[in-house]
Amino acid sequence: MNTSGRPAVFLDRDGVLIPQRVVNGRLAQADAGSASDLLPGVSDACQRLHENGMLLFVVTNQPDIARGTIALADVEAVHSWLTERLPIDRVYMCPHDDADACDCRKPRPGMLLTAAREWGVSLRASTMVGDRWRDIEAGQRAGCATVYIPRDYGELQPEFFDATAADLAEAAGWILARQAAAGGVQQAG
Repeated sequence: MNTSGRPAVFLDRDGVLIPQRVVNGRLAQADAGSASDLLPGVSDACQRLHENGMLLFVVTNQPDIARGTIALADVEAVHSWLTERLPIDRVYMCPHDDADACDCRKPRPGMLLTAAREWGVSLRASTMVGDRWRDIEAGQRAGCATVYIPRDYGELQPEFFDATAADLAEAAGWILARQAAAGGVQQAG
């Protein structure tokens, strides 16, 4: 585990940055036509985190690609839309379904570990923000602090996390307070 380097904030996409779609009672990924709004406070929260030296990464499971119900181009269009509006350093996406047993699909920490390796991130100084148990478990497995944004999806809830927040704006406040208590942002050197 990388213990030196810059802190990062790993952000789940649907339910944290943009509204989570529900189709026929099931959670569904946003496509280019449905991703037209950021959740309230997201833009300001990302800007605050970025201005305070945090790297920002979107880490998102997109199993509908593997299921054939959404095209890769549509998912990439959503990511382009996000990076045009937010100071996101990179989007990491897992296009697999559970049966694929890949290392990148949350709750496995593959996307976080890859970002840490590629960007010189201190996982111990980083935070995973998510609205599902998969996000929180991926953050824990990577060695990050975790902030859970509870949503009523009618599914398994995480048992352990470092903080809860109503939204990303509240999560950003907790993350910045945590960084201040740890002595601020540590630059790789």
